Amino acid sequence: MRATSEAALQRAKDRWEPVLREVGERSRALGEQLFAVVDVLDGSAALRRALTEPSRDGEAKARLVQAVLSGKVDAEVVDLLSGVVRERWSGEVDLADAVEVLAVTSVLAAAEQAGRLADVEDEAYRLVRMLGEERDLRNAVEDRNLPAERRAGLMDAVLAGKVYPETTVLAVRAARGLRRRSVTSALRSVTTLAAERRRHLVASVTSAVPLTDAQIRRLGELLERGYGRPVQVHVGLDPALVGGLRVQVGDDVIDGTLASRLADAKRRLAG
Repeated sequence: MRATSEAALQRAKDRWEPVLREVGERSRALGEQLFAVVDVLDGSAALRRALTEPSRDGEAKARLVQAVLSGKVDAEVVDLLSGVVRERWSGEVDLADAVEVLAVTSVLAAAEQAGRLADVEDEAYRLVRMLGEERDLRNAVEDRNLPAERRAGLMDAVLAGKVYPETTVLAVRAARGLRRRSVTSALRSVTTLAAERRRHLVASVTSAVPLTDAQIRRLGELLERGYGRPVQVHVGLDPALVGGLRVQVGDDVIDGTLASRLADAKRRLAG
């Protein structure tokens, strides 16, 4: 998102947080309703344009939201979206993206109310790792030629009884929605938003060989010292790296792998 849309999303999140605290674990249901709104927006270019047209009066946009959604979703969701469409958006697709973020935030708030936000973050990350290792499963849940409900059903069956309800909601949604990104990308966004709620950073570390607990702890300490904030280290394996580590914290990437160094040397020789 560009700056205008980012600012609009942040204001919406600030207004939404008190509501989530008030409704408690019902936040999960509100999140699922917001996901349904994302589908409506994705399915109607005309509606997206009508709700993001800069020259159109904000009150008129809010009335349109109320006409489309009243009686179909809870009053809190109608109020939220009535405020959201009064904002200015850099592009029409940003509106649906913002509502998706608010949906994920709502589900994570429910996990937080239940005292299991850290568990949901960990489960989402472990699911990312599993999909990275299980190619057939990943291809199935990301197959855009399959009906959305079939992808969702497959993900639901894989997770049945193994994770918390909030993790299931978010993972099944990632498989059903797909939108413009992969399931693993959507789940990484979940871990990032969960980390923000827990007020720490997430370091995604890829290694050629398993790291010991002591090595992971030491890496976490070094990253915390560098960023000045608590850092949760998530480690995945990729033998193709040959040796070394690839560390990503937000947009920052530290690539100290042998594969990266060999590729760089090859480029230098070719150039």
